[in-house]
Amino acid sequence: MRLPIGQLVAVALLAGCGTSAPADSGPTTVDVWLMRDSTTDDFTARFKDDFEKNNPGVRLNIQIQEWDGIGPKVIAALASNDAPDVIEVGNTQVAQYAASGGVVDLSSKVDDLGGADWIPGLRDPGAIDGKQFGIPYYAANRVVIYRKDLFEQAGVSPPTTRAEWLATTEKLNQGAVQGIYLPGQMWYALAGFIWDEGGDLAVRDGSAWKGALATPQALAGADFYRRLQALGKGPKDSDEAKPQQSDVFANGQVAQLIAVPGAAKLITKANPALADKLGFFPIPGKSADMPGAVFTGGSDLIIPLASAHQDQAYQVVKSLTGPQWQTELAKTMNYVPNRTSLAKASSDPGAQAMALGARNGHGTPNSPNWAAVEARNPIKDYLTDILTGADPLTAAREADAVITAALNTGK
Repeated sequence: MRLPIGQLVAVALLAGCGTSAPADSGPTTVDVWLMRDSTTDDFTARFKDDFEKNNPGVRLNIQIQEWDGIGPKVIAALASNDAPDVIEVGNTQVAQYAASGGVVDLSSKVDDLGGADWIPGLRDPGAIDGKQFGIPYYAANRVVIYRKDLFEQAGVSPPTTRAEWLATTEKLNQGAVQGIYLPGQMWYALAGFIWDEGGDLAVRDGSAWKGALATPQALAGADFYRRLQALGKGPKDSDEAKPQQSDVFANGQVAQLIAVPGAAKLITKANPALADKLGFFPIPGKSADMPGAVFTGGSDLIIPLASAHQDQAYQVVKSLTGPQWQTELAKTMNYVPNRTSLAKASSDPGAQAMALGARNGHGTPNSPNWAAVEARNPIKDYLTDILTGADPLTAAREADAVITAALNTGK
């Protein structure tokens, strides 16, 4: 799937073979690309001061990049002879960048970086064919945002299993109250239910890929989605953006919705009367001892093979992904830290629910062509089909054919 070219060179460089500037050449400048809104200016300044204090002779040049158009820019940087030393990338983008052959294989550094404690939704997308190219930086995932007052009126508590979730939502779904607002095309939520059943959206088929929605596991996940979606009035033919589900929640009697915790701020901005009425819990799993599977979005850090300062770049990665700055990042941004042991680093209740859910985090299929699937997104059409009466197996096979073609041709 990936072509990690130049690995022997990368290992030699990481071992310190010729990467440090001579002592009399002045400070070594390490170029770091971080993405817009990943951190605050204050966090960036504090990290820079601390790193330079603890690494005499090194200066950080931290450049903030825009997400829009970043893919081609990173690809060009990886192919150049003057790449930055560290790049923050979306966790689902690592496969594409690793396929270019311009990313350092950091597999030998996983233990040193605390890899045994990494959350799986960041660790797994950064690992290509058993080699770790992306180092987990931070994550975010969906939780359930709920109306505490409506739960109290219905005499129910936040559920901890999927069976309890259905029963609770059915009790809430009475009269003018929607038990849950779940639009018909929220395919990330579907993915979680499929992962809970042991299935996936697509799987390896030898050296190729194939869609996997027609498997018994995926069909079981889709059936749970159908049953949950019926306990509200969400549209069957659109996603969470059409209309904005936070607006629907703010303006109506909706007991629950699935979203990242930050959606609570949009809800209370639209309806300040709900400010003290919102709570959070992880998406329930099949058993109470493990939350439901969730798609983990977020960022990894990579080191380009063309970096001129690989030793120093590695120290930047180690520091940013270590306990001290992961804790600071969680407190500053309410993100999920890269380590399960830091789940309670933030005191924010939404962030804590998100961190608990991240224990069962997953990534989309680790193919460099996955973006082509999302561009067409037959999974959305598949959901609408089964919610409007189509035969699930037939609809799944049709969607699988589109997924298979996209993953194997990139179109």
